Amino acid sequence: MLEPSNNNELPVIPAKRYFTIGEVSDLCGVKPHVLRYWEQEFTELSPVKRRGNRRYYQRHDVLLIRQIRALLYEQGYTIGGARAHLASGGAKEDSLRTKQLIHQMIGELEDILELLK
Repeated sequence: MLEPSNNNELPVIPAKRYFTIGEVSDLCGVKPHVLRYWEQEFTELSPVKRRGNRRYYQRHDVLLIRQIRALLYEQGYTIGGARAHLASGGAKEDSLRTKQLIHQMIGELEDILELLK
């Protein structure tokens, strides 16, 4: 079983259009009943439902579930906190902040390289 800190060790998402709840459970390291609960808590998560109320998740759903999993299990967010983070575009802000830090570090490393020459 996957430990909470192993999000980077999750399997690669296959190139498929739809995934069953069992497949998503395996891909994300989350039990099916947790996925059904998260559907109630996160409005962004809404798999297609077909015959017999079977759920079919798409790639963007799998990525969202992995993001929710990371927020809850790795970063220590509550359900409400994770919901707010997603709603506020917190993930986009985190990405922008990371890019800014990388650019800053590259600049500093280039300065150090010049000093060493």
